[in-house]
Amino acid sequence: MTATSCDTLLPTYARLDVTFVDGEGAWLVDAAGKRYLDFVAGIAVVGLGHRHPAPLAAAQAQLERLWHVSNLYWTEPMQELAASLSQRVGGARAFFCNSGAEAVEAALKWARKATGRSEIVALEGSFHGRTLGALSVTGQPGKRAPFEPLVPGARFAAPDSLADHVGGETAAILLEPVQGEGGVHPLSSDVLAHARGLADAHGALLIFDEVQTGVGRSGSFFAWQELGVKPDAVTLAKGLANGLPLGALLVSQDAPTGFAPGDHASTFGGNPVACAAACAVVDAVDETLLAHVRTLSSLFASRLPVRGLGLLLALDTDGAAGDVVAAALERGLLVGSAGPRTIRLTPPLTLTEDEALHGLATLEEVL
Repeated sequence: MTATSCDTLLPTYARLDVTFVDGEGAWLVDAAGKRYLDFVAGIAVVGLGHRHPAPLAAAQAQLERLWHVSNLYWTEPMQELAASLSQRVGGARAFFCNSGAEAVEAALKWARKATGRSEIVALEGSFHGRTLGALSVTGQPGKRAPFEPLVPGARFAAPDSLADHVGGETAAILLEPVQGEGGVHPLSSDVLAHARGLADAHGALLIFDEVQTGVGRSGSFFAWQELGVKPDAVTLAKGLANGLPLGALLVSQDAPTGFAPGDHASTFGGNPVACAAACAVVDAVDETLLAHVRTLSSLFASRLPVRGLGLLLALDTDGAAGDVVAAALERGLLVGSAGPRTIRLTPPLTLTEDEALHGLATLEEVL
């Protein structure tokens, strides 16, 4: 940390005292030359690992051609990415933005416009972002309280009480297939199917927030494919461009269009460089890689009492999670937290078995 870092950045993060300067694959290097095995991957962002050759080459080639023209015009990478994602989801229309919170904001506006209703039903313990709209539908009172009053119309339910909260004013049910920031708690296929039935019965829309679970992290391209319940719309970000800022709202071809020109916008959304990288990522997340994710997930589960899906995993600790994070860092392993006593593991999907075993041995020593 430089002498002026604390003076020149707003204190929105409690950063660990390490500065990274290089990375390749599942490894990072700090300013002193020390290597670290990365089980965080930028919080489930660098899904293909640091400096993966495919998105690196695609982004570099696009940088040599065109950086930005705005959404007043078409670009080839944006069109190609929209087509690739549509194929993955089974037919969809895309809105591109810069982050997961922005994708959720777009989803909220789309649901309200498409239905003419204002209520959103989300789950207790959920996390959908920190912008005012996304925070308003985040089911963690401690995160909402300092910024209230927020956008009205949010209702929060436990998974077994969804039916008590969905009705004639419900625009959408918004769910994470696996609650990430809320402690990495997977929802069952039965809960998702129940939500699907409630949405259909009441004329509401079903939206899955797959910002953390999407783009292969679950062991399928989308977690809903693993769990067998298809939503009307899905939000993506994090792993979509392997570290470049890109988010997306994908609306099923079977769902109402909702938006008209002028209803929503993003100046940098669909940036050609980010979209070029994302096209390479989508191509790389093939059946071979997805099978590898499932194999590694089983390996983690055989060594530690983890919960989650694919390579979005967590385990509870006897003491403070922050102490485990710090002790692992000292030993050259990066792990994250998702609550005061929960360790979150989101390594690159390309992690090798040998790297996984090395990291697991280190974590077992710390625990």
